[in-house]
Amino acid sequence: MTTRVWRSPSLPARRELIGFATVGLLAYAVDLALFTYLRGPAGLDPLPAKSLSFLAACTVAYAGNALGPYRTTRATGLRPYAVFFAVNLAGAAVQLLCLAVSHYGLGLTSQRADTVSGAVIGMALATVLRFWGTRTWVFRAEGRVGSWTG
Repeated sequence: MTTRVWRSPSLPARRELIGFATVGLLAYAVDLALFTYLRGPAGLDPLPAKSLSFLAACTVAYAGNALGPYRTTRATGLRPYAVFFAVNLAGAAVQLLCLAVSHYGLGLTSQRADTVSGAVIGMALATVLRFWGTRTWVFRAEGRVGSWTG
C-alpha cells in the first residue's frame, strides 16, 4: 500500500493559485457591479442582467488569466475561450445545485441559508472546479496537465 504525503505547493504553483484568485476576485467584482447596474438603473429583468454580467465577468477572467498566471502557456483562438466559458458555466451550475439542494431539498429557505449555500459553499466548490478546469483544459503547460508540478 502506498502512502501519499501532502506537500505544500511549489512556489510556481502558489503564484498560480494567487494569480487565479486575484483574477477571480476582479471578475467577481465586474459581475456584481454590472449585475447591480443592469438590475437597478438600467431596469433589466434578473435573467438578462445576470446573463450579461456573467458573460462580461467570464471575458474579464479569461483575459486576466491569459495575461496573468497563464501568460506562458499556449491558448490561442476562440476554442480556449469557449472551453473557459464552458468551465465557468459548470461552476455556475455547481453553485445553483448547492443552492437548490439546500433550499428545496433540505428546506433551508432563509436568506442567510441561501447565501451560505450558494455564495459560500457553492462558490468554494465552483472555484475548485474552475481552477482545475482552467489549468487542465484551457491553459495547458507542456508537461503539466492538471498536476501540481507547476
